Amino acid sequence: GYDLKQEPMRWLGGRFRYTKTLPDNFMAYIEFQVLVYNDNAWSGKQPSRFRVNLIRSDVAGGKPSQHPDYVQRTLSQLVVEDFGVEILPSSEHWWVFTETDSLGKALAEAGHLVIGYGIPFLAGDLNPNAPQSDD
Repeated sequence: GYDLKQEPMRWLGGRFRYTKTLPDNFMAYIEFQVLVYNDNAWSGKQPSRFRVNLIRSDVAGGKPSQHPDYVQRTLSQLVVEDFGVEILPSSEHWWVFTETDSLGKALAEAGHLVIGYGIPFLAGDLNPNAPQSDD
C-alpha cells in the first residue's frame, strides 16, 4: 500500500504525500494539497480547500522526468478530462470544507475517486487512452 511520507515541514505548508514504490525504479505519489483559511479579517470567510495530485516518476521526489511513463495530473483532471466522467464540476476542482463534517464528506468523495481512478492509473492498470471493450 501507500505510506504517508514523513515530511513535517511540508505538512505545516499543507502538503501531505503518500508514496509507493513501483517496478522499474518508479515511485507513485498521491499528494493532498490543502489550503486552510482561518476566519479572520483577511480571509473573507473563504472555505478551506484541497486538491489531489497524482505523480508517477523515476526521479527522486516525484520531480519531472523525460521517461515516457512519467505522469503528473490532478485527480480532477484525470477523472473529468482524461476519462470524461463528469462527476466533478470541472477538471480544476478543489474540494472545499468549512468544518469537520464537510471535510469528512470531501475526503470521502476524493478518496473514492483516488481508489477508483488514481491508484489504478498510477499503477499503470487503468489507462484513459486504452481502447474500450464492449463487454
